[in-house]
Amino acid sequence: MKEDLLHYVWRLKKFELNNLQTTDGEEITIIQFGNHNSHAGADFLNARISIGETVWGGNVEMHLKSSDWVKHKHSDDDAYNNVILHVVYEEDVPIFRSSGEKIPCLELKGRISERLRSQYLRLLHNEKRIPCEGLHDSVSDFTWKMWLDGLLVERLENKILPIEREMKLTKNDREEVFYRFLARNFGVKVNAYPFEHLARSLPLKVLAKHKNNLFAIEALLFGQAGMLDIDFKDEYPKQLKKEYEFLKKKYELLPIHLSEWKMLRLRPANFPTIRIAQFAALVHQSQRLFSRILWAQTISDIENLFDVGVSEYWTKHYVFDKESEEKEKHLGKSTIRLIIINTIVPFLFHYGMEKQEPAFKTKAMNLLRNVKSEKNHIINVWDELGIKAGNASESQALLQLKNEYCNKKRCLNCKIGHQILGKNSKGILKTIN
Repeated sequence: MKEDLLHYVWRLKKFELNNLQTTDGEEITIIQFGNHNSHAGADFLNARISIGETVWGGNVEMHLKSSDWVKHKHSDDDAYNNVILHVVYEEDVPIFRSSGEKIPCLELKGRISERLRSQYLRLLHNEKRIPCEGLHDSVSDFTWKMWLDGLLVERLENKILPIEREMKLTKNDREEVFYRFLARNFGVKVNAYPFEHLARSLPLKVLAKHKNNLFAIEALLFGQAGMLDIDFKDEYPKQLKKEYEFLKKKYELLPIHLSEWKMLRLRPANFPTIRIAQFAALVHQSQRLFSRILWAQTISDIENLFDVGVSEYWTKHYVFDKESEEKEKHLGKSTIRLIIINTIVPFLFHYGMEKQEPAFKTKAMNLLRNVKSEKNHIINVWDELGIKAGNASESQALLQLKNEYCNKKRCLNCKIGHQILGKNSKGILKTIN
């Protein structure tokens, strides 16, 4: 059992409330249960509880065993001086304040429904892909919809935290921050870090000085990627190398190491060379890209901003010095879809929050509702269980549910788990031995 079961039954009053007494036999009347505290300090703040003939105002701390108070060193922490009631599953030792006075203790063993407890333990120790697998069918469509809506907002709020950190580091240079995050997305999963490292090593303001010269932009990007430090056979990379050597000195640039890039088991269309060529084309044709996205009217307008190909050399190559069949290599629709989901939507949501303009937050949400769901192993799991993601809004929420609740067994913080436990414990809150 985990301590969060005690938090759950206290917060929702799902334990036997009649004839409450401390372990010393004093009568307890709970006037206010307090506010659940997710930060440091006691578990519930600002409670009001009558113990004996005295009404106390203060905090409530919870443990499975009372001895956990000592184990967690609460006696040495001033944040616990205002605890008026110690709620435990089992009192194994008495706990005293620094003054020598015993802290009143309420023992919940025998006051929690055995059926609720066993159902909780079943969820906690279930080794299936989803803890409530086989039980989730009993949850209403309304509960699913409301919970997924909340999870989507939670996921977006989590995604904007790194954006906020970068904004502070760049003194609110939104275009630069957007450029870094966009670069990371161009790397797909396997080359996300080296692409981000590349962008950090080459500020957007440097590229902007050559916005009308695709050749110079390619030289800067490929050079900074560490891909031009070899002897080439083809004339084009030789020229790129020469251009980069000049620009490297001019801007005092330090390239990243070639070994950072991964190509093993990648489809040729996802080779970092092709991605960099596409990224160069995007930088070349998209001045102040995020500003243009802000005022794009439709999803098609946004998709058109990212409809980029590659320079002539790359239509006949996937890597330097190795010619291949000529082919236009436009950024694919699936890649653009992932850029919208993972970069554009969080930035629009952040912009709406920062500027206190809800219209941009709504725009971000509407984009997700109009983009197809991602396809990955997590979404496949939900699909096999009969939970279908109809769009990116729902798939993002399901990713949040799996990663932040199911994987961490946070069933008591999940509205699906909450309803399952509620149904299975209804009407059976009887005292047990």
